[in-house]
Amino acid sequence: MAKKLVVKVTAGADAPERCSQAFTVAAVAVASGVQVSLWLTGESAWFALPGRAAEFELPHAAPLPDLIDSITAGGGTITVCTQCAARRDIEEKDLIEGARIAGAQVFVSEVMPDGVQALVY
Repeated sequence: MAKKLVVKVTAGADAPERCSQAFTVAAVAVASGVQVSLWLTGESAWFALPGRAAEFELPHAAPLPDLIDSITAGGGTITVCTQCAARRDIEEKDLIEGARIAGAQVFVSEVMPDGVQALVY
């Protein structure tokens, strides 16, 4: 099993099933004891803002706020893509507690070491 899992979410409410699956996989991995780094890109960047995840609804899926809480409570990290944040006028001060903004260099540094598995949704 990978020692670390990096999950990149490229969709938000525009592709709800793909989005929900990414958050679900990240939460299950954290619950299984895997170190998780969740990257929010594209429309998923909005879910790093307070209250925005609560607006997301998908039948038969766990609520995004619950998944986010389980990821962060389990030691997982949440990162918003620098360019995606800039395109949406999102600043670090706007983010939910524990989230950060970082760019491609940081993403690459997270996915390249041995023992890391990266998934893109």
